[in-house]
Amino acid sequence: MKSSDLVSYFSLILTGLLLSPGNDSFDYPYILEQDTHLQFSQQMPIFLWPAMAPNTGQPVIAEGGFYLHFASNRPPTCETGDCGQLGCHGLIGTPPATLLQVWLHADEAKPSFYDISLVDGFNLPISVQTRPTQPECEIPGCSKPLNSLCPKELQVVNGKGKVVACKSACLAFNTDEYCCRNEYATPDKCKPNVYSRLFKDACPGYYSHPYDSPRPLVSCASKEFEIIFCPNFWGVEQVPGWNYTDY
Repeated sequence: MKSSDLVSYFSLILTGLLLSPGNDSFDYPYILEQDTHLQFSQQMPIFLWPAMAPNTGQPVIAEGGFYLHFASNRPPTCETGDCGQLGCHGLIGTPPATLLQVWLHADEAKPSFYDISLVDGFNLPISVQTRPTQPECEIPGCSKPLNSLCPKELQVVNGKGKVVACKSACLAFNTDEYCCRNEYATPDKCKPNVYSRLFKDACPGYYSHPYDSPRPLVSCASKEFEIIFCPNFWGVEQVPGWNYTDY
């Protein structure tokens, strides 16, 4: 794809893990060029501050981040994915954090592309779907509680000892083999490992490995996309195995 053919490319990193009371879903609409609509919502009662970073040469969208539910009396500090400020202004939050990547096409007749990656680690699940809903255009949330299943060597814990994120093997160990670099920078040399398989088992619709195959990249033509943080938690059918009291 040539960058000139696309409206924009940006990343969403889930940065918020500040607990709040209540069980509502909070929506934030955003309109890009060519009247492309992105609808953001959350389905669990925590403070969420998604960070958005554009590709090189593209404008920063919404000052690089916005609140879905953020109280003014709370400090602007997130337990995971923090970028040091509420408006990230194009900065990427500190991993591990769930990463949504979107390539939006200016021509409605041509498909947009999107995927969700755990190559740099996981903090909370995300789902993506078009409006109206098309099953082949959906990236579902995770089917298992990855933070609860995270091995100790990959865990990120908060001050209360609760696991709030799970590092990738590359982030945790920083070796060429786990990071698919240098002599391991090819699909033949860099294979899925025990940690990436754990990620894939919990979140089968996400990238769990740099050379994931088949590639979990979705392409669909639509003018409206819905991005849901923490799907399958509140107000919808609950996924067996999730410990909802942890949130």
